[in-house]
Amino acid sequence: MKISSHAVTRMLGPWQEGPGPAHQRLSDRLRLLILDGRVCLGAVLPSERDLATALGTSRTTVGAAFRTLVEHGYLATQARTRATVRLPGDTTPRNPPRTDAETIDLSFAAPAAPVEILHAAFAMALEQLPRHFERHGYDRYGTAELREAVARWYERRGLPTRPDHILITNGAQHALALLTRVLVSPRDTVLVDHPTYPHAITTFTEARARLLPVPVGSAVGSAGWDIEQLHAAGRAAHLAYLIPDFHNPTGMCMPAGVRRQLTLTCPTVVDETMTDLALDVPPPEPLAVHMPTAISIGSVSKSVWGGLRTGWIRALPSLLERVAQARPTTDLGTPVVEQLATAALLNGHQTRRSDSLRHLRAQRDALGRALTEYLPDVHTLQPVGGVTLWATFREPISSRLAAVAPDHGVTIAAGPRFGVGGAFERNIRLPYTLPPEQLIEGIRRLARAEQALRHGATGTHTPAPVA
Repeated sequence: MKISSHAVTRMLGPWQEGPGPAHQRLSDRLRLLILDGRVCLGAVLPSERDLATALGTSRTTVGAAFRTLVEHGYLATQARTRATVRLPGDTTPRNPPRTDAETIDLSFAAPAAPVEILHAAFAMALEQLPRHFERHGYDRYGTAELREAVARWYERRGLPTRPDHILITNGAQHALALLTRVLVSPRDTVLVDHPTYPHAITTFTEARARLLPVPVGSAVGSAGWDIEQLHAAGRAAHLAYLIPDFHNPTGMCMPAGVRRQLTLTCPTVVDETMTDLALDVPPPEPLAVHMPTAISIGSVSKSVWGGLRTGWIRALPSLLERVAQARPTTDLGTPVVEQLATAALLNGHQTRRSDSLRHLRAQRDALGRALTEYLPDVHTLQPVGGVTLWATFREPISSRLAAVAPDHGVTIAAGPRFGVGGAFERNIRLPYTLPPEQLIEGIRRLARAEQALRHGATGTHTPAPVA
C-alpha cells in the first residue's frame, strides 16, 4: 500500500517542534508513527523529494531521516524502489523491560470485574439457557430477553423504546462497525468529536471515509461542544459520531441546553457506553429524546466489565433490518449465555451501582492529587463522569513520553491516538480505573519518565494498545 506525501504530512503533525536537528526530529516522529500502528507494516512511503516538498523542508533532511530509520531497521530499501515500512528483526531492547506484573498500565480505561455480581448474573443465565436449546442459537437481532431488557433500560432513562428498536451486538465497537458498513461509503465525510475514541477513527478510516473533526473540550467553552460548528459540519457530513455522555477521552458531559438545540441533518450515531458512570452530575438524558432520528449504541464494558462483550444498537426497525442483513459476513450473532447474563444485569439495575461509583470518585480524586504533586505543570479538567481524565502538558511531548514511559514501569496512551492529523501532542489520556495506590505510583513513574525525556532519553518499546 502506497501512502501519499500529504497523508504522511498530516500524520506527522508539528514535527519541527522539539530539541535536536531536524532530521532527527523527523526520524523520531516517523518511528513513533510506525510503532503506534498509524503507518502500517509494508506500507510504501513517498519519495524523499515528494515528502520534502510536502513538508516544506530540504531533501537532505528527509534523506537523513530515512537513512536513520533504515539503519535501525524501521525501513527497507532496494535500488530504484521507495522505502517500505518494517520493524527491526531484533526487537529486544538493550535494557530489558519490566515484567507485566511490575508495569502499571495507564493505557486501558477498563474497570475490574465485579466478581460476585457477575457470578450471580451468569448463574441466572445458566438456569434460563435450557429454554434456548431447541433453537439453532444463531440470532442476528439478539435474544428476546436482552432486547426487552435494553428497551426497559431506555424507558427508565425517559426514552420510550420497543424491543424491535434494539439489535444486540458484540460490544459497542462491533455496533459501530456494523453501522459503518451499512451507512458509510468510500470518500463519505464523517463528523467526529475531536478528540474522540481511537477505535472509531480506525473504523472510519478503514472504511475509507474522510473525517471531519469538530473540537470538544474546555477550550471550546463551558459547554464543551460548539453548536454552530456542529451544525455547519453536519450539513457537510454523511454521518456523525458523537460521545455526549462522559466523553472519551475528556470526561465532559454535553449539557442539557446543547442537547435540546442540537439538530444534525445527517445520520447521527451516539455512543452511550459511559452513560451509567455519572459521578458529579445526574445521569444524562438520552440525546435521542431531543433528536428522535439519532442512532444509539451502548454496552456494559465500562459499567460492568470489558470481558462481557455484549452491546446494542437502538434505531428504527428499518435500519436494524439493513444491519441484520449485512451482519452474516462477519458474525452470526452474539453468544446466548452472555446475552442472558447481560439481561440479568440490566434488569437488576447493576450497571449503575453506588459502590462502583464511589470507588471511581475516590480513584479519580487520587489521580488528581498525584498529578498535582508529581506533575504540577500539567493542566487537567476534572471529569464529571466516565473513567478517563484528559491531561495537557506545556510542550508537545505526548508521543515521545509514551515511548519512554515503559522504561520507567508505566504505559500510557499518547494524545495523537485520539485525534486526526497528529493533533494532541500536548495531551495524554489517563484512566482512573486502578486502585488509588497504583494510580499514585503510576503518576510518580510518569514524572520520572518526563524528567528522563527532558534529559534526552528515547524509548525502546512499542506503545501499548488502547481500550
